[in-house]
Amino acid sequence: MEKILSRIHPVSDPEATYFLQVSWEKDLGTGFGIILCDGQCAWTGTVSEAEISREAADMEMNREKYVEELKKALIAGEESAGKYNFAIS
Repeated sequence: MEKILSRIHPVSDPEATYFLQVSWEKDLGTGFGIILCDGQCAWTGTVSEAEISREAADMEMNREKYVEELKKALIAGEESAGKYNFAIS
């Protein structure tokens, strides 16, 4: 299993620091687990392959392109810094 841990500062609260961990087996397109932590609380979830396909279809985006954008936003790290914004609600 591969894992990436990133530090994020959401646009909804730029002074706050969160840690985002994404873990996956084969590749992100087959689904992944996610943990978001603010240093005091942690929230976990999973995203299935079917959910990824459904979201790509809802956005009228090619599935492969959607998965590439997910990779850039969630696991690319420094190469994508400043290109994606996170909002916590």
